[in-house]
Amino acid sequence: MSEYIIDAKDMEEKELTRSIKEHALNYDKLIIKNPQSRHNIAAGVTEEVEIEIEGSAGYFVGTMIDGPKIHVKSNAGWFAGDNMTRGELLIDGSAGDGAGQGIYGGTVVVKGNVGSRTGEIMKGGTVIIGGNSGFMTGLLMMGGTLVVLGNVTDDAGESIMRGTIYVLGEVKSLGKNAQMKQSTLEDQKELKRLLTKYGFEITDIDYTNFKKITSKSNKALLE
Repeated sequence: MSEYIIDAKDMEEKELTRSIKEHALNYDKLIIKNPQSRHNIAAGVTEEVEIEIEGSAGYFVGTMIDGPKIHVKSNAGWFAGDNMTRGELLIDGSAGDGAGQGIYGGTVVVKGNVGSRTGEIMKGGTVIIGGNSGFMTGLLMMGGTLVVLGNVTDDAGESIMRGTIYVLGEVKSLGKNAQMKQSTLEDQKELKRLLTKYGFEITDIDYTNFKKITSKSNKALLE
């Protein structure tokens, strides 16, 4: 595998983006050193390249990607993976609000906690949160799968239209148009396949405790 190291220490955000896109054409893996929580890292990358970010990323890491596999070795800011269509974004630490916002496909994995509005208006794809998620998780969700291994606070699934939210921990309250049931055996088998793939180790008993949030109606309930 061919690798290229980009030292972002003295780069402006736009310069870093240009460098990533340029070298993604010729290398299998890019290693970003000294990211220093810059925003928009790897924005709009469409090559099937591995991108390893050795540190924290700011807002919109992996926004609008179509193909790459991005690994953030620390934390990320708001809107991680925003509007991605294909690829993978793995965050070892925690992330801010709006993780997986508006994704059409691909997978966003945050091993730690996230802020509010996780998976907001997502249309497809998968979002996995290893810790807790804040208010309005799954807001206006239109499709896809959202999995939270920790707790979810107020208004989970607010105005959800399609898609499914699975929660292992506690759900403080449901939003409008959301209903909660116990997961089925088939749900649990699929969750085990998915979570094992990304290194989450939970017991068989835990899988039976997943709660399933879906919509009561596929019409948006906006007031």
